[in-house]
Amino acid sequence: MGQVITVSIGLVALVIVFGLLNPTFFSSRNISNLLRQIAPIILIGVGQSYVLITANIDLSIGSVVGMSTMISATLMSKGMDPLTAVFITFIAALGVGLLNGLLISKAKLPSFIATLGTMTIARGIAQIVNNNYNTDSIGSHADGFRDLFYYGETFGLYNTIWIALGIWLVFNFILSRTRTGRHIYAVGSNMSAAHLSGVNISSTITKAYVVSSVCAATVGLITTATSGMGTMDAGTSYELYAVAASVIGGISTLGGQGILLGTVVGASIWGVLQNGLQFAGAPVAIRNIVIGIIVIVSVLLDIVVRANKNKSKSNQKAKS
Repeated sequence: MGQVITVSIGLVALVIVFGLLNPTFFSSRNISNLLRQIAPIILIGVGQSYVLITANIDLSIGSVVGMSTMISATLMSKGMDPLTAVFITFIAALGVGLLNGLLISKAKLPSFIATLGTMTIARGIAQIVNNNYNTDSIGSHADGFRDLFYYGETFGLYNTIWIALGIWLVFNFILSRTRTGRHIYAVGSNMSAAHLSGVNISSTITKAYVVSSVCAATVGLITTATSGMGTMDAGTSYELYAVAASVIGGISTLGGQGILLGTVVGASIWGVLQNGLQFAGAPVAIRNIVIGIIVIVSVLLDIVVRANKNKSKSNQKAKS
């Protein structure tokens, strides 16, 4: 929690700096758009956080976003009812999540290799689902879908924000208040000890990857609603954004540590940096470099802090 507070102070400082540089940053229109931009990053950050806490990584997130966008848009552009298209999209994403979990927990593949493979597979599906073409418009029969996932507002906030908040609340409750959440932390902290304690390692890791794919599929649907069509390269680099939101917010890449509130703060920092640097006239390349540097520094700090804690524990044991 201490790291979340520290990062939150950094977030407030960033907002003040960008606001002073350009007062338009504080306009209600910009704040509203900023929150809507952050919402998808929170979602993929939540999914990646689940996986990171188990001491793994999910590189397939961006491709699952692209696959979900193309599947839902292709089906709707051919006249399918949006509700059915959404259901099929989630089934496909669940398939990727289950495959990731089984490859890592049953076949014992390193998560980096397994999800690198499924990343390529999911991107391939995104390309062939409409014969290597972006889709046509999803059609006017999907206007309700577009309002639900992007354009509509409820109580003065865009529905995209409410969707992200709702999913965050559900998965935060599971992670912090249920046996499944405790098992996820246990697996990431010490897999051998968790196994000896009766934790089903395979099931726990698979659940984390299913959560990641569900979050990515939701972002894919938001992307479809945003553009009103499907594009094959949708979701590119989202795995980086997901890792950035998680790590900046205090989720340890070594597993077993971090809370989803930190992921929200991390995603907000990502969004404020993107938005603020854009207002300052920084090109996309500079924005990416800044975020990349912050991710590297965050990971290094995590490793240093962990090493110091382990050293302190060893010294205490030696004294006793």
